[in-house]
Amino acid sequence: MEVDRNPIKRKEETRLTQYKLRQAIKEDHDFLREMLYEAIYVPEGKARPSKDIIDRPEIAKYLSGWGRAGDIAFIAIDEDENPVGAVWTRLFDETNQTYGYINANTPVLSGMAVLPDDRGKGIGTLLLSEMINEVKKQGYSSMSLSVDPDNDARRLYEKYGFEKVGINGTSWDMVATLRENE
Repeated sequence: MEVDRNPIKRKEETRLTQYKLRQAIKEDHDFLREMLYEAIYVPEGKARPSKDIIDRPEIAKYLSGWGRAGDIAFIAIDEDENPVGAVWTRLFDETNQTYGYINANTPVLSGMAVLPDDRGKGIGTLLLSEMINEVKKQGYSSMSLSVDPDNDARRLYEKYGFEKVGINGTSWDMVATLRENE
C-alpha cells in the first residue's frame, strides 16, 4: 500500500480543483476595477478607504484604457463560473510610470486580488503562477511590482523570486527575473 507522504499538498490540490482560470476580456473591466480596490493594502485595524480611491490618477492608470497592447489578465472563476479573483500586468514607459515601474520592457503586476470570502484557498498562488508563465511565454525576461512590506502578499512574491530593488513612498518596488526552464 502506498502512503500519501504529503497530505497537505494533496488537500491544497483538491481545494484548487474547484477553481479555473480564464483570460480576461474587455467585458471584465468592472470586475477588474473591483479587484483593483480589493488589492489596496490596508493594515489590520485601519478602515478601508472609500472606493473612489481607485479613480485617483496614480491608481486609475492600472486599468485606464484596459485592453491595450501588452495588457495581460486572468480571472479566477469558481465551479459556478463566478469570478472570485484576478491578476493583471501592464506595460508602462518613461512618460507613464507607475509604482513598481522598472523599464518599458518589464510588465508591472498592476493588480492581484481575491474576493474576501475566497481568500486563503490558494487562488492568489494559482493566479500569480499562471501570470508568470504567461509573461515568460510572451518573451519577457522580468516582471515587477510594488507592495507594502507589511502586506502578507510580499512573502508570496518573494517565494516566486521577486526581490526588493527600491522604495517608492512606503512601498517596495520588486522585480523577478524570469527563467525559461522554471
